Amino acid sequence: MEPLTYAEAGVDVEAGDRAVELMKAAVARTHGREVLGGVGGFAGLYDLSAFKDYRRPLLAGSTDGVGTKVAVARALDKHDTIGLDLVAMVVDDVVVCGAKPLVMTDYIACGRVVPERIAAIVAGIAAGCELAGCALVGGETAEHPGLLEPDEYDVAGAAFGVVEAEDVLGADRVRAGDAVIALASSGLHANGYSLVRRVFGRAGWGYERYVEELGRTLGEELLEPTRIYTADVLALVAALDPDLHAVAHVTGGGLAANLTLVLPAGVHAVVDRGTWRPGAVFDLVARLGAVPRADLERTLNLGVGMVAVTDAGRAVEAVELLVARGVPAWVLGTIADGPPPPDATHVVLGAKGVRGGAVVTVGEHGPA
Repeated sequence: MEPLTYAEAGVDVEAGDRAVELMKAAVARTHGREVLGGVGGFAGLYDLSAFKDYRRPLLAGSTDGVGTKVAVARALDKHDTIGLDLVAMVVDDVVVCGAKPLVMTDYIACGRVVPERIAAIVAGIAAGCELAGCALVGGETAEHPGLLEPDEYDVAGAAFGVVEAEDVLGADRVRAGDAVIALASSGLHANGYSLVRRVFGRAGWGYERYVEELGRTLGEELLEPTRIYTADVLALVAALDPDLHAVAHVTGGGLAANLTLVLPAGVHAVVDRGTWRPGAVFDLVARLGAVPRADLERTLNLGVGMVAVTDAGRAVEAVELLVARGVPAWVLGTIADGPPPPDATHVVLGAKGVRGGAVVTVGEHGPA
């Protein structure tokens, strides 16, 4: 019988080592004095002694991926932005409770290690961590021949942060009369790509197609990185405390479903479509796919990537702060007392196992 090596079985250890060498510099740029050791060990170490003065520190954690957006990156052979999406999807789920993200780890599963491709993905993750102010302290690249095709890959990540218990943002702070502030998305972000890809594929639109309404190719639009809101939310916390009551990250499920996650029972949010106009890509998806509005609203962010609930008297200040930081923002709606009116339509009562307050969406989007 002929000898069989690991490389002949489809796993190239040397390629994995080469990928680590190519990504080291990018990862190191996310490290401050709190990170001990370098890249390549079994576990990343982070010095928590700076938090010894917390009265009751809470650890906030989240894990996520970027879904089928990776299929677009693979089709275009462009892999340096998908890591930004990963950081946004994970770290911005941590910051919504008011936690300062500290560390992130990543996991890349692939059919074949191409060192330059893996390094590009990790460079994007590192760039996202720099924007979010957290350290990339560990990761894993796993080669899965026979399970994944040679050029297939998927990415996932986890992040952890810390927040003082008495400063946690959430539903218990929200009350009737509060204002709901919208933070604009940078585009589709990383949700709904199974629908989006199907719509454009069925219409026969290739990723190289230049689209006048978008001012760029379809592929460039679809790979627009997810906006990372971490620093902006922490700035709101610092400026508005204690009048910033809750923050919701608009990901899978859309605006209404995610807003319900931070509303207490006994109130409902009224969100007015007339306060904004979704970007051109959302109109294209709706028109080309004849996608019903209800399906669009529970699948895509439609131009709102995050929402903040504040004391009404601080709403203008919140909007001005965000705009000054380069994040388009506006007053989206308000929190009303009691359950939705019996005649209300477009009502979302809860999502993801959480049954708190409801969200009522009213009005129509403004003209283009």
